[in-house]
Amino acid sequence: MSLSHLSEQELIRREKLTKLQAAGIDPFPAALYPVSHFSTEIKANYTEETKDQFAQVCVAGRIMSMNDKGKVFFIKIQDSKGIIQLYVRRDDIYPEEDKSMWDTLIKQGLDLGDIIGATGYGFITKTGETSIHAQTITLLTKSLKPLPVVKRDEEGNVFDAVTDPEFRYRQRYADLIINPEVKDTFVKRTKLVNTIREFLNTQGALEVDTPVLQSIPGGAAARPFITHHNALDIPLYLRIANELYLKRLIVGGFDWVYEFSRNFRNEGMDRTHNPEFTVLEWYTAYKDYFWMMETTEQLFEKIALALHGTTELPVGDRTISFKAPFKRISIHDAIKENTGIDVSDKDEAGLRIVCKELKIDVPNNIGKGKLIDEIFGATSEHTYIQPTFIIDYPVEMSPLTKKHRSKAGLVERFELMVNGKEIANAYSELNDPIDQRDRFEEQSALMARGDDEAMFIDYDFLRALEYGMPPTSGIGIGIDRLCMLMTNQVSIQDVLFFPQMRPEKTNNPSNNESTEIESN
Repeated sequence: MSLSHLSEQELIRREKLTKLQAAGIDPFPAALYPVSHFSTEIKANYTEETKDQFAQVCVAGRIMSMNDKGKVFFIKIQDSKGIIQLYVRRDDIYPEEDKSMWDTLIKQGLDLGDIIGATGYGFITKTGETSIHAQTITLLTKSLKPLPVVKRDEEGNVFDAVTDPEFRYRQRYADLIINPEVKDTFVKRTKLVNTIREFLNTQGALEVDTPVLQSIPGGAAARPFITHHNALDIPLYLRIANELYLKRLIVGGFDWVYEFSRNFRNEGMDRTHNPEFTVLEWYTAYKDYFWMMETTEQLFEKIALALHGTTELPVGDRTISFKAPFKRISIHDAIKENTGIDVSDKDEAGLRIVCKELKIDVPNNIGKGKLIDEIFGATSEHTYIQPTFIIDYPVEMSPLTKKHRSKAGLVERFELMVNGKEIANAYSELNDPIDQRDRFEEQSALMARGDDEAMFIDYDFLRALEYGMPPTSGIGIGIDRLCMLMTNQVSIQDVLFFPQMRPEKTNNPSNNESTEIESN
């Protein structure tokens, strides 16, 4: 294999690798390493009174700094919990006949980024730092690519932080190493999901799985990804939503089902959109959208308390309260509140005039529902910072929603806005198969006009409704956006381990990106 693409530092590491192997040291041993303690456990609990509990410890982690004092090395390693210092003295770990191994491994063989194991005992240095006095050092993995250097002071303040998003998102594995605080976001994300599961399971909901590959991309108005099934010789779509399958289960006799759905939409990318994203959807029989608003308030309160112990959370330079109840306002009143224009009685032509007056560019192939959506998005959505239910949408905007029981031309739907973005979307579900067929046909007409986000007609779903679906309320909650809120992140890429990115220009999987960053 040609090494011409490697940097000087990478070549030096490979030379060290060869020397270690020649000395009989396996740089990638395949063996159980019996870790007994983590860094945070030792640092939090070691005292003179408890030192006997740490008389023999075994730790492992990645080398983040080394300080050569001749016959003594101070090595800081980072495990999955934090960082701890090793005090490594030559005479403690090598008998007289093996003193040459000190130079071979410790002084000349180790690099920042290598993963090592150590056994020893806890103690406190003269400078007051809880450390491990090493009795053995074992190389567990040799790092062949240098990490960017991030400097921290004794209080943990960061200097020369690596903030380049191209590097951080493309090489998330390196980002997690050099910016360990990033882990906290993803730990909170998992805790968020588990909190939701506990909330739903406790109330008797059933978690289910539905198809990702679908013959009809139904349940939402979005542009799908298309693939091909070779054995069946048919086109298939990556799901844009799981709604219609979950409703089929309500028809089948389940009263409350939910799914954390990985969805795919072939649309734009920005700070709040990724083509692959996670949505929680649940459907509950014999409930309506009023019940769903109250339940959503309870859930968001519970999540905030579980993650932060309070319902008052910092989001950017604002404080957002998730204490129930949340404000409620109709979409027509929201637009009027922000523009002074009443759009409730306007037809498509009238709405286009409003768009022109407000300088909102809209395509010619969208109908009344999309026009109202465009007006709301441009003039109003961003103004709702505190949790607010935008309710009672026009029927043209909501082809899967039950008509309002008392307001003609509207449907029983809400969207939850927080910090100027939609976080959840919910309905009293349409269960009239005749009305549903008419709505699908209206969507089909929009598709014929060129609206590539209009819904397909799902005839099997219509057949399911004809068997009878009980009154049902359903909701979709964007987990990625919710996680952004709950962890105070401004970009969806910061709550996804591996956000979608353009392929790298080079075809060479090994490049010098990290070396370039390190040298800067």
